Amino acid sequence: MEQMLTRLKIDLGIVNVTIYDTRLTSLLNAAKNEIEREGVKDLDLTNSVDDQELVIDYARWMWLSRRDPQPEPRSLRWRINNRIFGGETND
Repeated sequence: MEQMLTRLKIDLGIVNVTIYDTRLTSLLNAAKNEIEREGVKDLDLTNSVDDQELVIDYARWMWLSRRDPQPEPRSLRWRINNRIFGGETND
């Protein structure tokens, strides 16, 4: 999870600041749970870069939408649907 946190912080432009670590870690967990509630089973956050990136991107969208609500990006929805319905991954 620490590596995912670092990558999320880079995506958000947060550098050399640890004050957000607890909040962002919580957001990564919430993103994972939400993706699983939507029907994605067996996320492998240890070995699958695709699954890690899906959770990071979902958490990034959640973070950016907290003050300025934005619709879910179509690319994110497409990736979740592919994961649910057996679309190919690039592991």
